[in-house]
Amino acid sequence: MQDYLRKQRSWLEIEWLPRYAPDLNPAEGIWNNVKSREMANYCPDMMNEAAARFRRGLQRVGHTRQLPFSFLRHAGLSF
Repeated sequence: MQDYLRKQRSWLEIEWLPRYAPDLNPAEGIWNNVKSREMANYCPDMMNEAAARFRRGLQRVGHTRQLPFSFLRHAGLSF
């Protein structure tokens, strides 16, 4: 990969990112929000129960007007 990148220097600009940077990933904010609401203190018997509850959390986030954009803003991806 390094050889390939060196050969593409004339047109390719590489932006190195930190190895682990949850603050730069808007999905982390969504996961933390759902985890602290729908999944908090929840101990399902079956995995499909947990998946259904998580999907409800994603629907809640998706149906709010400002919440999804707040995760983008937090990650520095404002539009």
